[in-house]
This record gives sequence, structure tokens and C-alpha cells, in this order.
Amino acid sequence: MLEELPYWLALWRVPGVGPSHFRQITDRYPSMLSFFDQSLAELEQLGFSTRQSQLIHGFQRGHERKLLEGVSADLEWLEQSEEHHILTWADDDFPPLLREIQGSPPLLFVRGDVGLLSLPQIAMVGSRHSSRQGRKLAQDFAACFSSNGFVTTSGLALGIDAAAHSGAIQGGGKTIAVLAHGLDDIYPARNRALGLEVVNHGALVSEFPIGVSPRAEFFPRRNRIISGLSLGVLVVEAALKSGSLITAHEAVDQGREVFAIPGSINDPLAKGCHALIRNGARLVETAQQVVDELLPLLGFLQQQLQLPEPVDWPQAEPFDHASPEGRLLAALEYDPTPMDQLVDLTGLCVADISSALVMLEIEGMVRQQQGGYCRV
Repeated sequence: MLEELPYWLALWRVPGVGPSHFRQITDRYPSMLSFFDQSLAELEQLGFSTRQSQLIHGFQRGHERKLLEGVSADLEWLEQSEEHHILTWADDDFPPLLREIQGSPPLLFVRGDVGLLSLPQIAMVGSRHSSRQGRKLAQDFAACFSSNGFVTTSGLALGIDAAAHSGAIQGGGKTIAVLAHGLDDIYPARNRALGLEVVNHGALVSEFPIGVSPRAEFFPRRNRIISGLSLGVLVVEAALKSGSLITAHEAVDQGREVFAIPGSINDPLAKGCHALIRNGARLVETAQQVVDELLPLLGFLQQQLQLPEPVDWPQAEPFDHASPEGRLLAALEYDPTPMDQLVDLTGLCVADISSALVMLEIEGMVRQQQGGYCRV
């Protein structure tokens, strides 16, 4: 795989090339080397622009100096420390949950403990302009997640993100920070010391190559990785127009659980959380409520990833007949049942049904078909 890595890095640095291009190539070619052997005409037939095709073709032949220098910078960074890692879709260490999402990044740069990326994670996000109470809640929740064996994942931003990382570390746990720039630097500058602590107690992660500076349009891309790595996303404080809500919406699209902490109706930082709750997010008042919601997913995750059985994690119980999942299973048949009919049959609200259906889909017990849901 090491001989292939420069070609993955080169293609990722070609402007306008995204995950869909990589998916097309890995589905069609036995190796990245064989793809780079294609002629200019063949590359354009695959849908690459003339300039993209010239860059790809030129890299293989040593003609594209800027691209060659960029890949050299990535590889030099990789060699600088045993804590530096570059993962591709083809690597066993690439986090399986992230690999499954639409638009999954084909490469990840990691500084720290790469093994943490495949462990159960809870994402925590919130306002950069957070309140003192919000930061205290973030720290306390992260410490509780740590004591229950979850890794806390966030974005190393000021405010809630920083408090979440600090709380996980102070609680004796692990934490992952996903960044919107190359890992040769840490942004924002005020959190550089915290970023180094995260390396010692977890990992920094980015999809962006070495030397890439943070830009506004990169942060939504970072947010999809935060939610994609995690079993669920907790929003602590968020205004109505907030990057945290982008993360929450990404989580919904990825089939992840979304949780929100309510606040005062007069607090602008609570309005985003209240909007999420109105749209189906789980209202939580304690960290244990989040843990209890996500614990049933651990049995599935351990089986899929072949994780060792954690000593302190409670085992998932079978679905009780009175639980939302049990009531849905009793109502569902092998022909699709629409959502409105499920509401009538179970007496549950749409939010509870949607949450239970996600759980049952993950367990492989139901599937979505045109017209509704049915048993597998």
C-alpha cells in the first residue's frame, strides 16, 4: 500500500476532485497505480476535465512540479513522527462508520492514536461564543462519556468544542479533534496548547493535506467527519444560524442519533437546540441519558468491528415488547408500512418512530422501501 499512497495523495490534491471520483476509480480499477497509467483521452472519457487530466497524467510522468512538491510535503510530514498517519479507504485502520457515509473522505491525516478512530464515539458541538454554564455542561458531559468508555469527538473550536475536549481529558478519557486544515498547524491559535494535549490523549484528524490553511467553506466538510465518526451528536448551545446545526443535520442524513440540551426561551444560544428538539432531536438533561440511548448500539458495533469486550460497558438488552423498537417490530410486516400507519398502529410519535427505525435498521431487522418500512 505504501507504493500506492503517493498516487492517492496526488489525486486528492487535484483541484475539483472529490470523494465521488475516488469511488469511481476504486470501483473500476484494481489499483491507483493502474488508474494513473491511463492516457489523457481515457481520463477525459472518465469525466475529468482537461486540466485535471493533465495534472493526473503529468504527475505519473514527473511533469507537475507543484503537485509533486505537495505530495512530498505530505510524505515528509508522515515520516516526521510515529504519531503521524495517513489513512486511505483501502486501509484496515480507516474508521468503518466514516467509510459508510455518503461523501466519506478518501484520505485522513491523523496525528496521535490512530486506533481511537474506530472506537465508539460521541460528538459534542456548540457555540464558539458559549456561556460559562454551557462550557461547564460540556466538560461534565464529556467526563461522563469518558467514564462510560466513549471517546468524545469535536472540532477544537473555541467555546463548547474546547470544553468538550478538556472535559474528556480531565475525566481520564480519550478525545478526537477534527480540523478544517492541514495538520502541520493547529487552528485557532488560542487552542494550540489544547490541541497538543489532544494529541497526548487522543488524536487530531483532518481530510486536508499538509500546508492547507483553514477556509470558511472547509468547516462544513469538517462537520460531516465529526458526525460520521460518531454514534451520536450532542448539541450543547447553538444559535439558530450555527455551524453546530450543520453538524446536527449531517448527523441526521448519516443516520446518527442527535441530542440537544434545552435552555431558557430567552437565551439566543438555546434557540438552535430548541429548533433541533422540535424537529426530532432527543431532549437530554443529563449525560447518562445520552449514554443510555447509545449503549444498545455498542453490541452491534463490537460485533461489526470485532472490538474487545469492554469491562465497564453494560451489555445491550434485547428489545422489550413495550419499548418503541418492540412495538414497531410487532406492527411491521414484510410489506412496506407507511409512517402515518405506523403512528396509528403503535401510538408513538413520529420522532420516536424515526429514532427506533434507525436502531432497527442498524441491527439489520428492518429496511426502508418505497412506501414505508418493512421487516427483513
